[in-house]
Order: sequence, then structure tokens, then C-alpha cells
Amino acid sequence: MIQWISGKVVENFQWSDSVFSLRVITESFDFKAGQFVRLGLNVGGEQILRAYSVASAPQESILDFVIAKVEGGLLSPLLAELKPGDEVNITQPAGGFFTLDEVPDGDDLWLLSTGTGIGPFISMLRTEQPWRRFKRIVLVQGVREAQDLTYREFVNECQQRYPGQLVYQPIVSREALPGALSGRIPDLIASNQLQEACGVHFNERSQVMLCGNPDMIQASREQLKALGLEKNTRRKPGQVTSENYW
Repeated sequence: MIQWISGKVVENFQWSDSVFSLRVITESFDFKAGQFVRLGLNVGGEQILRAYSVASAPQESILDFVIAKVEGGLLSPLLAELKPGDEVNITQPAGGFFTLDEVPDGDDLWLLSTGTGIGPFISMLRTEQPWRRFKRIVLVQGVREAQDLTYREFVNECQQRYPGQLVYQPIVSREALPGALSGRIPDLIASNQLQEACGVHFNERSQVMLCGNPDMIQASREQLKALGLEKNTRRKPGQVTSENYW
């Protein structure tokens, strides 16, 4: 049964004109890294709510949500205006099966994201589970503009804490950025550019998680299938797991 709890905004951090992190403190509740909750605001007597993955670790006291401000959207422009001390409603319990518990063992863990789809991966990387289970982790973040590359400082901290274990590859489609690739994730997989840039190649011991734009997820699945990587389900374990609530 879905219940509501009240959260209080402690920070509204603007990454760019269109992307922000809403950080909220509320009563503690259980969730797994990668799961989502729904945030809601009362607008004209009606509860407007949308699903957002939690980007913080389960044990942290402050919940972190990375959100894209959608022009003309019913909720995200209102969330973007919230200030410290403002209240926001949060659904309970957390939902979704996009967690590492659902991912089979392997050598390499690929985390492929576009936009704010990086959120659940940040939550996972804030736990010990991926670092214990996989020899290498490849985090790919695709955005339109460099200013939308979020959590760079955190990624740098992870690379220092786990030297040689984390590969980070940004992809920026609308401007040139040193060290970044340009293009769509599925196309970069098909051309082998992504694998060459990361120094890691897909094989039967790879596990791939996809989160972001539905078109990216579908096209990436097709490219990965062509490489021999199958969809992961509870009935038939495979190598490709995706988030479907988007």
C-alpha cells in the first residue's frame, strides 16, 4: 500500500539551467540503491507526482534526486523553484527492480546512462556492492551539453578511492569537450568507439545496465544483442538490465 511521508528541502543545487539536484531530509525508510520513489506537490488541491530515482545511498540521511526541468511540465518546473525549508511529499515504499541484486555476477559492469538517468548509478556507486562484485566498472554519461555532466567531483573521488577500477566516459552531443565522445550511445557501441575509448570490450562476462532515454535503451539493447549479450530477466538471466519506469 502506497503511503506518503513529508520531506523538507535542504538544498536545491543547480547543475545547469535545465538540471538540478533536489536534496531532501525526511524520516528514514528502507530502499535499495537503484530504486525510485515518487515526489509530489499539492497544486490547486490536486497531488501532482512523478517518479524519480534516489541518487543517494540507502544509509544516507539526506535523499538526493537529480531532476531535469521539463519546459511545460506539470511538476519539474515547480520542483526547480523549491527552496530550503520547503516541503515535498514522498511516496512509500520505494519501488523498482533496477538494483544490483537483480544483476548476475560478471567481470565488468557497464553503467550506460543519458541525462538524469545517471541517478540510480550514483546511488549504486555510493555503496560497497559494485566495488566488491566487479573487477571493472564503466560509467558512461551521455548529455547534450557539457554543463549537464553531473557528479563529476564524486566520480573523481571514486577513481581515487578505487584506483584502476572505475572508467568514466562522458559523451557530449552538441559541443566539443576534451576527453568526451560525441554521438549516440548505440551508434558508438556499433562502431566500437565506446569500447575503444573505455579500453574495455563487451563479452559474455559483461553485465550492462541501461537508464535514460527509452530510444537509447531500445537501440542499445539491439546493438548489445548483436554482440551476443541478452536481456536479463528473472526467468532467464542475461547480461543486459534496464530501467523501465522512465
